[in-house]
Amino acid sequence: SVDERWMIPHFEKMLYDNGQLLALYADAAVATGDARLREIACETGAWVMREMQSPAGGYYSTLDADSEGEEGKFYVWEVDELRASLTEEELALVRLRFGLEGAPNFEGKWHLNVRLPLPAITEQTRLPAAQAEARLAAARDKLLAKRNQRVRPGLDDKILTAWNGIMIRGMARAGRYLQRPEFVDSAANAVRFVRESLWHDGRLRATARAGRAHLDGYLDDYVLMIDGLIELVQARWHSDEFGFALELAEALLSHFEDSDRGGFFFTANDHERLLHRHKPTTDDAVPSGNGIAAATLIRLGHILGERRYLEAGERTLKALASSMARLPSAHGSLLVAVEEYLFPTQTIVLRGERDALAPWVGLCQRDYAPRRVVLAIPRDADDLPGALAARAPGQDTIAYVCEGFACSPPLSSLDELGKLIGGQLETPESTAPRGE
Repeated sequence: SVDERWMIPHFEKMLYDNGQLLALYADAAVATGDARLREIACETGAWVMREMQSPAGGYYSTLDADSEGEEGKFYVWEVDELRASLTEEELALVRLRFGLEGAPNFEGKWHLNVRLPLPAITEQTRLPAAQAEARLAAARDKLLAKRNQRVRPGLDDKILTAWNGIMIRGMARAGRYLQRPEFVDSAANAVRFVRESLWHDGRLRATARAGRAHLDGYLDDYVLMIDGLIELVQARWHSDEFGFALELAEALLSHFEDSDRGGFFFTANDHERLLHRHKPTTDDAVPSGNGIAAATLIRLGHILGERRYLEAGERTLKALASSMARLPSAHGSLLVAVEEYLFPTQTIVLRGERDALAPWVGLCQRDYAPRRVVLAIPRDADDLPGALAARAPGQDTIAYVCEGFACSPPLSSLDELGKLIGGQLETPESTAPRGE
C-alpha cells in the first residue's frame, strides 16, 4: 500500500509477494475457518495460473504498475464506465460495496477498495444475502470482462528460480490445504520447467527467458526450491520430486556451506571471485537464505534420519546466533529455524494403495498444524531414501507417526491415528528441546 489508509496499492504485482501471501492466506483460512480468507487464497492461486504461469510451466516475475504510461490505469474506473457496464441494480450495490461517494480516491478515478461488508449491504438494502452476493458477482464478472479489453500492463517474463521456489511452495500449500488439485498441478508444472530448463549438470541456473537459461544459481535459488519441493511432495507424493530436493540439498552442502564457521554463503565455491563472499542473515523482500537453508535441512534431516543435514542446520544457527540476538526482528526466518531445531516437527508417513490414502491425508490435514509434515507414499513407491525406506507398507493402509527420531508403533486404524494426533493417545517418547 502507498497510503496511510491502506486503500491504494502499489500496482506492480510481484511473484514473490504473491507466493508468500498465498501460503499465508491458505494457512489463515485453515486456522480460522474464515471463508473470506479462503476466497482470497483461491482467487490468488487462480490469478497466478491465469496471469503469471508460462505455457512451459515456469512462473513469470512481475506485472508492471503502468500501462499506456500511466500508473494503475489498467485497474481504476470512472463512474461513467461503471454505469455503462452494469445494470442500475448492480451499480447500486457496487456503489455501496466500494464506497463510491465524494471525490474519487486515485488521481480522479476510483480504485475499487471494499468499504462495506456484505452483511451491512444486506441490512441497508433489505436484500437477501444470496441475492446481493449474486448481483455483486455478476457485476464483478462484467467489470473483469470490460477490463480485459484494456491495454494490459507490461509483463516481465523472466523466470527466476528463487521466486519460482516461493510460488511453488505457495501453490502447493494452498492446493493441499484448500483442496485445489489444479494448484498442485500448477506447482508440479513449474518444477518440471525448472528441472528441464534451469537444472544442468547437477547445478541450478538463476534465470531463464526466451529459451535461454543463464547465471550460476545462488543460495536463494537452491534453498527456496527445496522449500517448495518439500511442500509439493506433501500435496502429492512423487519420488522424482523428492529426489530432486535431495540433489539440491547435496549441492547446497557441497558448494555453499562455510565448513569452517557454519552457515551458507550467497555464492557457490566455484563462483567468480568477489571482493567479499557474502553470508546473508536478515530477511528482506524474500526470506533469508540462511534461515530457509537451516529450516529445510533440519526438516529433511528428520524426515530421512540424516544427521548430516541436522548438523549443518545446527552449525548455521550457532554461527548466526549473535546476529539473531542483536536484532531478532530482522531474523524471522532464522528464528523459525531455531524453533524447528528445538522442537522437531511431527512427521507422519502414510503407506498404502494410492486411492485408499485420501481419507488418511484428509484426517492429518483437517486441522491447522503448521509443525506437521505429512507424506502419503503409495504402496508401489520403492527405492525410498534414508529412514523412509523403513516405513514399509502393511497389508492395509498404515501410518508411522514420529517426532524427531522417536516414532509410535505403526497404526493401521484411522481412528487410532485420529486419537494420536488429537492428543488422546500417548505420543512417541517426548522429544524435549535440544541444548540451551
